[in-house]
Order: sequence, then structure tokens, then C-alpha cells
Amino acid sequence: MCELFGITANRRVKINDFLKRFFEHSCDHRNGWGLAFLDDNSISIEKEPIRASDSLYLKNRLTGRIETSRCMAHIRKATKGEVNFSNTHPFTKRDESGRTWVLVHNGTIFESPILSAYQYQQEGSTDSERILLYIVDQMNKHYISELNGFDANERIRLIEKILKRLAPENKLNLMLYDGDYFYVHKNEVGTLYKSERSGSVIFSTHPLQPEGWTEVPDNQLLVYKDGELVHTGEKHEFTFVETEEKMKLLYLEYASL
Repeated sequence: MCELFGITANRRVKINDFLKRFFEHSCDHRNGWGLAFLDDNSISIEKEPIRASDSLYLKNRLTGRIETSRCMAHIRKATKGEVNFSNTHPFTKRDESGRTWVLVHNGTIFESPILSAYQYQQEGSTDSERILLYIVDQMNKHYISELNGFDANERIRLIEKILKRLAPENKLNLMLYDGDYFYVHKNEVGTLYKSERSGSVIFSTHPLQPEGWTEVPDNQLLVYKDGELVHTGEKHEFTFVETEEKMKLLYLEYASL
């Protein structure tokens, strides 16, 4: 599976050391790396469909000082979709209101007919990109139906409904940013951790330091604004558990890449 990294803070924070530790895990996640910087109403995406440790660009990038108040990073271990630029996280999409959404995902969609139609709209071929297209499509429908009166609370409630709709039988560890709020969700035990500091929260699939990390709650949407938790969703019951059948499906998908 892939690995995720993220930070949301009330100020710009130097993250070089965290990123270096995170990207060291690319020995087991060789199918691509990506970064999304989400500062000051601007979004900058940097990514390559190669192993992070093989990237001269990333090596040089990490030698300079990197400060940010919001960032996502991803290293890919492909299970669905070829190894190419279009299938490399993060994914972005603009909605009808002009809001740009950014998503990174760690997991696989095994059961979700509602996502199937998006395979004809996406640029790549990953189930992760289809998740984002579905989210933006649902946002557009509500934005239009509410005559452009779709506020932040309604947006958060809709994201929560969407995740509960997609979670059954699927691994849905993800981070999502909508230009204002930083959304975090996981539904597999032991697969995402957080480190809370003064005015900031850092997330990683695996702890990046020996101490100071706690597990992100399962089956529950967390929403942050500038490092502050502003919404805790209701828990759902759709914990993802690996089964022999699911692992066989993943193996067959991976063998075909």
C-alpha cells in the first residue's frame, strides 16, 4: 500500500527533516512520489512517477529550506493503474464554485459501483482519482441545487456522507484539502498517526520519531483549520480488514501493471 504525510498549522513550519524521514520509506514504495504545498490560497504540486530515492529533483528540493503551513506528501505502491504521471498522487480538481480540491489516498477500492462511471472522465486510471472526481461531482450538484448558497458546514457534512458511502469493504485512508479545511480519515487499524505540537498537527502512515505520536481514530472524519481541530465526525462501522480474497485481488492487479 501507499504511505501518506500531511501537516496543517497556524504558521509556516520547517518540515525538511520530516519529509526526509518520510521519503526514506520509498524503498518499499517505488511507483511514484508527490508533494502538494497548500499555502496562501495557492496550490503547488510536485510529483514524479519514480521512486523518491531515485529522484535527483527531490534530492535537490530537500536540500533547500522547506517551510509551509499546509502540505501533503505521498509515496505510491501501485495496486491499480499503471506507473505514470497521471496516476501519481496528489490529485487535484476544481469545482463549479472555483474551489480547488487536493487528495492523497492510501488504500484500494474493492466495492463501489458509484465510482465506476468516473473511469471515463479521469486523466489516469487509479481508483484514488475516481474518489476525488466523485467528491467534486457531488459538491457541484449541491452547489447548484442550493443556488450557490453551499456553506462550509454543509460542505463538511457532505464529505462525511461521501466517506461513509465509500468506506464499506474498502480501505479509505485519505487526506483532502478544499482551500479552507484539511480533512483526514482512516478505516484500518494502525495505518495513520499524528503528532500534535503547538499550533500544528503532523500526520504520517508511520510515526516519524520514536516519541510523541498517537494513532488517528478509526472510522471518523477529522477536519482541521490551520492546525486546529474544528470538526469530529460520527464514527461509522466500516473498518477495513485485509482478507485472503482481497489480497489475491491486489496481487492480480499488481501483476498486471
